[in-house]
Amino acid sequence: MRRFLIWSALAAVVGLILAGVGYWAYWNFYSRFQPVTLSRNQAEIQQLLDEASWVSDGSGGRPVYVVTYRDSASAQRYERDEIPKLRAGGVETRLILFARSDLEGAQRSTAAERATIAELWLTRDWTLYQRWSATPTRSWTAAGIPQADGDLARSAVVDASRRFEERLTTLLKDAGAPITYPLILWRDQQGFLRACGCADSRSWAYIRDDVNAPDRAEAPAPDQEVSPADLPAQPMPYPDLPAIPPPDGAAPQTPPQTPPLAGQPAPSQPQAGAQSGPRPSAPPRGAPQPKKQDDATFY
Repeated sequence: MRRFLIWSALAAVVGLILAGVGYWAYWNFYSRFQPVTLSRNQAEIQQLLDEASWVSDGSGGRPVYVVTYRDSASAQRYERDEIPKLRAGGVETRLILFARSDLEGAQRSTAAERATIAELWLTRDWTLYQRWSATPTRSWTAAGIPQADGDLARSAVVDASRRFEERLTTLLKDAGAPITYPLILWRDQQGFLRACGCADSRSWAYIRDDVNAPDRAEAPAPDQEVSPADLPAQPMPYPDLPAIPPPDGAAPQTPPQTPPLAGQPAPSQPQAGAQSGPRPSAPPRGAPQPKKQDDATFY
């Protein structure tokens, strides 16, 4: 009986360890990358998304909201690798950018970034966003854009972007969604609002499945090449053009004569009125004979 109890306790401990390892593996390799279906605060979250000043290329289709800040490396990878696939599936990606709040008195955004955020929220200029995203952060000076620092109206717009991000993350945390950037929100086939903290690329496939986007964006069609069958069998003949007449009152030009070499007689010119006819052939020249000079002999 005692041995039975010992083996039963050992089996229970081993079973608990295996169950814990299995649950950890399920969470670590599968569950934590899945999006969260929001069951709370859906109406308020949707209202925040509708009232935010997002930018888009205007392609139309089902909206997918991408909330991020300028220096997020994972958001830049998502925009480069995934957004073309979503657009190929008929999805309109709406980007909402915010300026990060200061942390313990240290600014986490530059003056050029705050000026650009204010301009994007006021104008929603897609061309400006393209130029901004294509320029390295250190090289972006926001030239031609009014500064937000020292401007009450534009500073208020920057603060509005920060309040939007703070309120959105509070509502998402209350609904059980993880907060990592890019933060992506969309509605699935059944109309439920879903959220994904998509810093890890292993979460991206779930979004494509929900919106029926392809796994690979189609490459642009290359220029059509001409096949050999389309070429003509023979080249086209050169056109037979008439001779160019001389200008009025000018004598026809004769081709230039090559001057004779030294020691050779000049070619004789035909006299006027002389009849042209076959010229008698000259006898062939003999081989040169060797000559002996005082200093050397040349052959």
